[in-house]
Amino acid sequence: MPRQPTIEWQTNGICNYDCSYCIQSRQYRQGHPSDADLERFLGFFAGLPGVWEIKLSGGEPFAFRGFMERVIPGLAKLPHRVSVLTNFSAPLGVLRRFVDLVGDKLEVVSASLHLEYVELEAFLEKALVFRSWLRPETAFVVNNVLAPGTVADLAAVKARTEAAGLKYFPQVMKTKRGVYAYDATEAALVKALTGERPTAREANVAPSYKGRRCWAGAAYFVVDQFGQAFRCRTAKRYGEGYLGNVLDGSFRLAAGPEACRYDICPCAVPANRGMIEGIQ
Repeated sequence: MPRQPTIEWQTNGICNYDCSYCIQSRQYRQGHPSDADLERFLGFFAGLPGVWEIKLSGGEPFAFRGFMERVIPGLAKLPHRVSVLTNFSAPLGVLRRFVDLVGDKLEVVSASLHLEYVELEAFLEKALVFRSWLRPETAFVVNNVLAPGTVADLAAVKARTEAAGLKYFPQVMKTKRGVYAYDATEAALVKALTGERPTAREANVAPSYKGRRCWAGAAYFVVDQFGQAFRCRTAKRYGEGYLGNVLDGSFRLAAGPEACRYDICPCAVPANRGMIEGIQ
């Protein structure tokens, strides 16, 4: 799989939802860059060699005022591709402006379905309107965390989502240190939802790529709202793989791939962007 240089940028910690299964602690669901720091972020992205995919997340990116006022207009002027992970709560008018600003640079829109806050039919109706504005080349997926206690109801959710012509992307529940230990009944239902051996494009089951060469740190990295950059999400969780701060000039990419040393890859992005050697 060819590598697509990718940055996952947590633009802010603010979120307008408070899902019971959210892996982010409330103490981290706050904070956002100042206007001056946003200009520094945009300057950093402008100085990157080549074309990168900048995947935006939070918190909830659209809950941060600076997202539509500064982040998106700024990125729209750069050559990089843009993707977004959102809870899809922003009004359609705001989402339309987002699509219009990003234009042909829009790569992937991941809309997270949180049934604690939305009704399925209303969500799907909104999603179909939104998708009608996208180019055929732009991927639109409906993410759904397989939260314990809800799994028995999600086969119907998956069926209805796919019947609407939308891609359903199940995600196993993660914890601070790994994957949630479902009981035997729910584990069987989870496997039915994800498939027996899903690829990273079919489901996020947080597999292990331990020992495989991975380009995280060299062609992929994560950066938070304070400019701190790490090789990957798992490295950040363990306080490892620090690449410096993109706002103060200390950031440096790694020289090349390294063998993965972690038992979990909680995000499907590295695998789907060709960072892990030897997988399809």
